[in-house]
Amino acid sequence: MQQPQGMDPVLVGILIVVGLAALVFVLILLKFARLWLQAYFSRADIKLSELIGMWLRKVDARAIVLSKITAIQAGLELTTKDLESHYLAGGRVPNVVRALIAANRANIDLTLKTATAIDLAGRDILDAIQTSVNPKVIDCPDPKKGKETIDAVAQDGIQLRAKARVTVRTNIQRLVGGATEETIIARVGEGIVTTIGSSITYKSVLENPDRISKAVLGKGLDAGTAFEILSIDIADVDVGENVGAQLQAAQAEADMRRAKAEAEKRRAMAVAREQEMRALVVENESKVPLAIAEAFQKGNLGIMDYYRLKNIGADTQMRESIAKPKKSE
Repeated sequence: MQQPQGMDPVLVGILIVVGLAALVFVLILLKFARLWLQAYFSRADIKLSELIGMWLRKVDARAIVLSKITAIQAGLELTTKDLESHYLAGGRVPNVVRALIAANRANIDLTLKTATAIDLAGRDILDAIQTSVNPKVIDCPDPKKGKETIDAVAQDGIQLRAKARVTVRTNIQRLVGGATEETIIARVGEGIVTTIGSSITYKSVLENPDRISKAVLGKGLDAGTAFEILSIDIADVDVGENVGAQLQAAQAEADMRRAKAEAEKRRAMAVAREQEMRALVVENESKVPLAIAEAFQKGNLGIMDYYRLKNIGADTQMRESIAKPKKSE
């Protein structure tokens, strides 16, 4: 009898490779079967090969599939390639799709190219669309910055403290590169200060606070920003301090200090002049004995004249001592 020959090693290797390939294929099918079936029945037109390609390119296939299904159900025609490209660029695909749907519902002209550009620029495109549909109110000044009012001084020197509320909506065309809310707040604050400062009296501002909003709104403060200003409303105007009176008091205090400094300067000069004159007197008195001695030598002064002079000096000293008040013990 013949012994059964063993199986060819090459054939065994081929069978093992085929078996492993089949196992991998089955695992891949199990991994993407649910997503593919979900896309198929939702008419999203995503092939299994595309899902495998996403997996190889490390793309979140679930996010792409669900985003495309959402877009298809909303009536938007978006390709899988466009969504995948935006994901690979670092964009937020679900956010962009929801923004496109919201814009389509609100009849806002927003293309996929514009939406992806805004998203890649770091702006929240969905929030921008929502703000465009439902305008929001910005407080001026921003309470988060720690300042409650905008302070300005009218021409009569009275300080006014105002609060404003600015209603804005997003300008999609200027969203990329446009200034943010902080610029709007700064420009409105500057306009309020300018309008109050140009008022002759604070009473005119209190009587017609709407003239502030009209004047500020007419300046076109939303130029170059990502927003369109719809209205500027003055929420509150309060009377502050009398800055004019404070400035006048400060000026008077400064004038008084300057006058005191000038008086002190003149006094110091007078004291210096007096001391200078005293020094001259002492210097001249020191020359008197020399003059007397010289007069004795030349015979211009006799002994009796000298004694008479001494007596006059002694008499003068006595009179001065008598005239001085006595010190209390």
